[in-house]
Amino acid sequence: MPNLVELTMYQISQLFLLPTLALIAGLFLYAFWVLGEFALLAIYRRQGKGRPLVTQFRQNSRLTADELDLLAHKELENPRIASRVTPMLGLVATMIPMGPALKSLSDGNLAKVSDNLTIAFSAVILALIAASITYWVVNVRRRWLAEEMLEIEDLRNAPRGAQA
Repeated sequence: MPNLVELTMYQISQLFLLPTLALIAGLFLYAFWVLGEFALLAIYRRQGKGRPLVTQFRQNSRLTADELDLLAHKELENPRIASRVTPMLGLVATMIPMGPALKSLSDGNLAKVSDNLTIAFSAVILALIAASITYWVVNVRRRWLAEEMLEIEDLRNAPRGAQA
């Protein structure tokens, strides 16, 4: 009976390899998309534009601080999730091929060991690169949004005629 349970768990885990690798590939591409958006936003910010919270506030000055905070969280939600989930997927993609690699090692098939370890380490490297990019972008953008919140407070406290 334990053999059946172990075999079933092994087979189920193997089913997750391709979806996990596909997710890592997608998140890797998404990380570069986020990096491109970040670079564009940085250029806009240098030109005095690219401040989404300030823009929202200028369109609707009745927005409360909590509503602006919610908008800021929405701005960062997807890259933040990507920065947290991608390393976990990298670990999953590392561990799944380890079973077949160890089995191949015990069978003396070093070519299969090499193939499985190549998959495992390639997946974790791509996942960590993607996570690093999105983590960095999220942290810098979080600071930018905090600066915007301070700018909005200054706009709220400015005399009525001084708001531009």
